[in-house]
Amino acid sequence: MQPRTYLPLARLLADRVRVIIPAILSVRGRWTFDRALGGIEAVLDDLGVVRASLLGHSFGGALELGFAARHPGQVVECVFADTLAVRERFSLAREALHNPFGMLDMATPRAATAFFESCVTHPAQLVRAGLWAFATDRGADIERVVGSGIPCHVLWANRDTLLSRGDGEDFARDLRATFTVATGPVVDHDWMFEDPQLFAGHLGALGLQALSGSAAPGQGEACNS
Repeated sequence: MQPRTYLPLARLLADRVRVIIPAILSVRGRWTFDRALGGIEAVLDDLGVVRASLLGHSFGGALELGFAARHPGQVVECVFADTLAVRERFSLAREALHNPFGMLDMATPRAATAFFESCVTHPAQLVRAGLWAFATDRGADIERVVGSGIPCHVLWANRDTLLSRGDGEDFARDLRATFTVATGPVVDHDWMFEDPQLFAGHLGALGLQALSGSAAPGQGEACNS
Protein backbone atom coordinates (compact mmCIF):
# COMPACT_ATOMS: atom_id res chain seq x y z
CA MET A 1 0.00 0.00 0.00
CA GLN A 2 0.96 3.63 -0.41
CA PRO A 3 1.85 5.40 2.87
CA ARG A 4 -0.97 7.93 2.47
CA THR A 5 -3.45 5.02 2.62
CA TYR A 6 -2.94 5.05 6.39
CA LEU A 7 -3.37 8.80 6.89
CA PRO A 8 -6.99 8.59 8.17
CA LEU A 9 -5.83 6.42 11.09
CA ALA A 10 -2.72 8.54 11.63
CA ARG A 11 -4.85 11.69 11.96
CA LEU A 12 -7.01 9.99 14.61
CA LEU A 13 -3.91 9.16 16.67
CA ALA A 14 -1.89 12.33 16.07
CA ASP A 15 -3.37 14.19 19.06
CA ARG A 16 -1.79 11.63 21.40
CA VAL A 17 1.32 10.35 19.64
CA ARG A 18 3.75 11.22 16.88
CA VAL A 19 2.98 9.00 13.90
CA ILE A 20 5.60 8.00 11.32
CA ILE A 21 4.64 6.08 8.17
CA PRO A 22 7.68 4.73 6.32
CA ALA A 23 7.44 3.94 2.60
CA ILE A 24 8.65 0.35 2.77
CA LEU A 25 8.87 -0.20 -0.99
CA SER A 26 10.92 2.94 -1.64
CA VAL A 27 14.39 1.46 -1.32
CA ARG A 28 17.29 2.23 -3.62
CA GLY A 29 18.27 -0.56 -5.97
CA ARG A 30 17.05 -4.12 -5.61
CA TRP A 31 14.44 -4.63 -2.88
CA THR A 32 15.61 -6.88 -0.08
CA PHE A 33 14.31 -7.41 3.41
CA ASP A 34 17.52 -6.04 4.92
CA ARG A 35 17.38 -2.90 2.77
CA ALA A 36 13.77 -2.31 3.75
CA LEU A 37 14.70 -2.66 7.42
CA GLY A 38 17.59 -0.29 6.81
CA GLY A 39 15.16 2.25 5.42
CA ILE A 40 13.05 2.11 8.59
CA GLU A 41 16.19 2.44 10.70
CA ALA A 42 17.27 5.49 8.69
CA VAL A 43 13.85 7.14 9.02
CA LEU A 44 13.85 6.79 12.80
CA ASP A 45 17.45 7.97 13.05
CA ASP A 46 16.84 11.00 10.82
CA LEU A 47 13.80 12.00 12.90
CA GLY A 48 15.61 11.49 16.20
CA VAL A 49 13.28 8.74 17.45
CA VAL A 50 15.09 6.85 20.20
CA ARG A 51 12.31 4.36 21.00
CA ALA A 52 9.11 3.59 19.14
CA SER A 53 5.89 1.64 19.40
CA LEU A 54 5.43 -0.33 16.18
CA LEU A 55 2.20 -0.95 14.31
CA GLY A 56 2.34 -3.24 11.30
CA HIS A 57 -0.48 -4.13 8.90
CA SER A 58 -0.43 -7.18 6.61
CA PHE A 59 3.02 -7.41 4.97
CA GLY A 60 4.24 -4.53 7.14
CA GLY A 61 3.93 -6.79 10.16
CA ALA A 62 6.72 -9.01 8.85
CA LEU A 63 9.03 -6.00 8.68
CA GLU A 64 7.86 -4.90 12.12
CA LEU A 65 8.72 -8.31 13.52
CA GLY A 66 12.14 -8.23 11.87
CA PHE A 67 12.89 -4.75 13.19
CA ALA A 68 11.85 -5.68 16.73
CA ALA A 69 13.97 -8.84 16.61
CA ARG A 70 17.05 -6.88 15.55
CA HIS A 71 16.54 -3.74 17.63
CA PRO A 72 14.63 -4.76 20.78
CA GLY A 73 16.11 -1.86 22.75
CA GLN A 74 14.38 0.62 20.43
CA VAL A 75 10.94 -0.98 20.64
CA VAL A 76 8.42 -0.11 23.36
CA GLU A 77 5.66 -2.43 22.16
CA CYS A 78 4.31 -4.05 18.99
CA VAL A 79 0.85 -4.27 17.45
CA PHE A 80 0.30 -6.61 14.50
CA ALA A 81 -2.89 -6.12 12.47
CA ASP A 82 -4.03 -8.95 10.18
CA THR A 83 -0.40 -9.60 9.44
CA LEU A 84 1.73 -12.31 7.90
CA ALA A 85 2.07 -14.92 10.59
CA VAL A 86 4.65 -17.61 11.27
CA ARG A 87 3.61 -19.99 8.52
CA GLU A 88 5.62 -20.03 5.36
CA ARG A 89 4.98 -21.01 1.77
CA PHE A 90 2.89 -24.16 2.16
CA SER A 91 0.30 -22.66 4.49
CA LEU A 92 0.00 -19.52 2.37
CA ALA A 93 -0.42 -21.62 -0.76
CA ARG A 94 -3.11 -23.72 0.93
CA GLU A 95 -5.00 -20.60 1.95
CA ALA A 96 -4.77 -19.20 -1.57
CA LEU A 97 -6.12 -22.44 -3.07
CA HIS A 98 -8.85 -22.71 -0.45
CA ASN A 99 -10.19 -19.24 -1.21
CA PRO A 100 -8.71 -18.02 -4.53
CA PHE A 101 -11.19 -15.14 -4.78
CA GLY A 102 -10.50 -13.85 -1.28
CA MET A 103 -8.44 -10.93 -2.54
CA LEU A 104 -11.16 -9.90 -4.98
CA ASP A 105 -13.77 -10.17 -2.25
CA MET A 106 -11.85 -7.81 0.04
CA ALA A 107 -10.66 -5.39 -2.65
CA THR A 108 -12.41 -2.17 -1.70
CA PRO A 109 -11.89 0.78 -4.07
CA ARG A 110 -9.39 2.38 -1.69
CA ALA A 111 -7.37 -0.84 -1.28
CA ALA A 112 -7.45 -1.59 -5.00
CA THR A 113 -6.33 1.94 -5.88
CA ALA A 114 -3.47 1.93 -3.38
CA PHE A 115 -2.28 -1.50 -4.50
CA PHE A 116 -2.49 -0.50 -8.17
CA GLU A 117 -0.36 2.58 -7.48
CA SER A 118 2.24 0.40 -5.78
CA CYS A 119 2.26 -1.92 -8.80
CA VAL A 120 2.81 1.04 -11.13
CA THR A 121 5.43 2.89 -9.07
CA HIS A 122 7.35 -0.06 -7.57
CA PRO A 123 6.58 -3.19 -9.63
CA ALA A 124 9.92 -4.98 -9.15
CA GLN A 125 10.08 -4.12 -5.44
CA LEU A 126 6.55 -5.40 -4.92
CA VAL A 127 7.30 -8.72 -6.61
CA ARG A 128 10.52 -9.22 -4.64
CA ALA A 129 8.77 -8.33 -1.38
CA GLY A 130 6.00 -10.80 -2.16
CA LEU A 131 8.45 -13.59 -2.97
CA TRP A 132 10.31 -12.92 0.27
CA ALA A 133 7.08 -13.11 2.27
CA PHE A 134 6.06 -16.30 0.49
CA ALA A 135 9.33 -18.15 1.07
CA THR A 136 10.55 -16.99 4.48
CA ASP A 137 9.94 -18.58 7.86
CA ARG A 138 9.64 -15.99 10.64
CA GLY A 139 10.10 -18.40 13.55
CA ALA A 140 13.58 -17.19 14.53
CA ASP A 141 12.43 -13.57 14.71
CA ILE A 142 9.47 -14.57 16.87
CA GLU A 143 11.82 -16.31 19.31
CA ARG A 144 14.03 -13.21 19.54
CA VAL A 145 11.07 -10.92 20.21
CA VAL A 146 9.69 -13.26 22.88
CA GLY A 147 13.11 -13.49 24.48
CA SER A 148 13.40 -9.70 24.61
CA GLY A 149 10.13 -9.38 26.53
CA ILE A 150 8.58 -6.78 24.20
CA PRO A 151 4.82 -6.50 24.88
CA CYS A 152 2.95 -7.63 21.75
CA HIS A 153 -0.66 -7.55 20.59
CA VAL A 154 -2.39 -9.03 17.55
CA LEU A 155 -5.56 -7.44 16.15
CA TRP A 156 -7.66 -9.31 13.61
CA ALA A 157 -10.62 -8.44 11.40
CA ASN A 158 -13.72 -10.47 12.20
CA ARG A 159 -14.01 -11.33 8.49
CA ASP A 160 -10.51 -11.51 7.02
CA THR A 161 -10.92 -13.08 3.57
CA LEU A 162 -7.18 -12.94 2.85
CA LEU A 163 -5.43 -14.40 5.90
CA SER A 164 -6.52 -17.25 8.15
CA ARG A 165 -7.65 -16.35 11.66
CA GLY A 166 -6.19 -19.65 12.80
CA ASP A 167 -2.75 -18.56 11.61
CA GLY A 168 -3.24 -15.28 13.45
CA GLU A 169 -4.12 -17.13 16.66
CA ASP A 170 -1.06 -19.37 16.28
CA PHE A 171 1.10 -16.30 15.67
CA ALA A 172 -0.23 -14.60 18.82
CA ARG A 173 0.33 -17.76 20.87
CA ASP A 174 3.90 -18.21 19.64
CA LEU A 175 4.59 -14.50 20.24
CA ARG A 176 3.05 -14.60 23.76
CA ALA A 177 0.78 -11.80 22.52
CA THR A 178 -2.81 -10.86 23.21
CA PHE A 179 -5.21 -11.76 20.39
CA THR A 180 -8.22 -9.56 19.74
CA VAL A 181 -10.86 -10.01 17.05
CA ALA A 182 -12.68 -6.86 15.95
CA THR A 183 -16.09 -6.34 17.51
CA GLY A 184 -18.90 -4.29 16.04
CA PRO A 185 -19.39 -3.94 12.27
CA VAL A 186 -18.16 -6.70 9.98
CA VAL A 187 -14.68 -5.71 8.75
CA ASP A 188 -12.21 -7.30 6.35
CA HIS A 189 -8.43 -7.43 6.02
CA ASP A 190 -7.99 -3.69 5.39
CA TRP A 191 -10.09 -2.42 8.28
CA MET A 192 -7.14 -0.35 9.54
CA PHE A 193 -7.84 2.19 6.81
CA GLU A 194 -11.38 1.26 5.77
CA ASP A 195 -12.79 1.81 9.28
CA PRO A 196 -10.04 3.78 11.06
CA GLN A 197 -12.30 4.88 13.91
CA LEU A 198 -13.15 1.29 14.80
CA PHE A 199 -9.50 0.31 14.54
CA ALA A 200 -8.38 3.26 16.68
CA GLY A 201 -10.93 2.23 19.30
CA HIS A 202 -9.43 -1.26 19.47
CA LEU A 203 -5.94 0.23 19.71
CA GLY A 204 -7.10 2.35 22.64
CA ALA A 205 -8.42 -0.71 24.44
CA LEU A 206 -4.99 -2.39 24.38
CA GLY A 207 -3.55 -0.02 26.99
CA LEU A 208 -0.58 0.92 24.83
CA GLN A 209 2.12 3.10 26.35
CA ALA A 210 2.20 5.16 23.17
CA LEU A 211 -1.42 6.24 23.63
CA SER A 212 -1.32 6.69 27.39
CA GLY A 213 0.46 10.03 27.39
CA SER A 214 3.29 8.55 29.47
CA ALA A 215 5.78 8.00 26.64
CA ALA A 216 9.17 9.56 27.18
CA PRO A 217 10.47 12.33 24.87
CA GLY A 218 11.82 10.95 21.64
CA GLN A 219 9.37 8.06 21.51
CA GLY A 220 7.02 7.75 18.60
CA GLU A 221 4.88 5.23 16.82
CA ALA A 222 6.16 3.85 13.56
CA CYS A 223 3.29 2.64 11.41
CA ASN A 224 4.50 0.20 8.75
CA SER A 225 2.47 0.44 5.58
